[in-house]
Amino acid sequence: MGILNLTPDSFSDGGQFLAPEDALTHAHGMAKQGAQIIDLGGESTRPGSEPVSEQEELARVLPVIECLAKEDFILSLDTTKPEVALAGLQAGVHILNDVSGGNEEMLAHASRFRSGYVLMHAQGTPKNMQDAPTYEDVVEEVRAFFDQKKDLIQSLDLPRLWIDPGIGFGKSLDHNLALMRELDEFIDPAWGILLGSSRKSWIDHLCGAPDPLDRLGGSLCSALAGVARGAEIVRVHDVGETVQALEVAKGLALIDPID
Repeated sequence: MGILNLTPDSFSDGGQFLAPEDALTHAHGMAKQGAQIIDLGGESTRPGSEPVSEQEELARVLPVIECLAKEDFILSLDTTKPEVALAGLQAGVHILNDVSGGNEEMLAHASRFRSGYVLMHAQGTPKNMQDAPTYEDVVEEVRAFFDQKKDLIQSLDLPRLWIDPGIGFGKSLDHNLALMRELDEFIDPAWGILLGSSRKSWIDHLCGAPDPLDRLGGSLCSALAGVARGAEIVRVHDVGETVQALEVAKGLALIDPID
């Protein structure tokens, strides 16, 4: 899954793809490098970020969605707003990437349009989630969150469901590492696993890389570890490098073959 941030303030590449023509070029470039899904987002969810209005988010994402050939891309829309999700589905989006944690309206829209659905865990909101995240046992509590949603989501009979443990969304370094080390604890016939660890600050905390653009090595390592531990999708900024790393790991039998 290649990341396409249509925002001025995302932590890594904010402002680079605000113009629709730049966004389209980047989407086609990621697809050429091997991205099977393009994940668009019009509102930053970096720690400390402020929400934007529904109208602003729609103005950022709809022109790009409408210009991308739906037969050439699997399009995912990253949003917390049911109204934005609905407009995206009406414009042809295939997957809702719900970072709100399972809003019932979002689920209803996904069910109505028979879309794929990503359910992400977060503690708090982007504005405050990194203030003081606390868990007794982060793996157990995040798994319990998904289990509590399982019956409801399965009753909707969606074509495909993924869960995302929410690396960096209300988690400390230790919490993030525990979730990534024990990602296989989330394997379940009810869903696939999506891992979104690319360029995030946990890499800086381990390695001293304050500039997100200097976190390629850590991002590649986490993608390889994630797939080895059960991730079906890795959500990444550096598509070509990640595809290459996964292909080599597959050739060396470090991970199972990937379709």
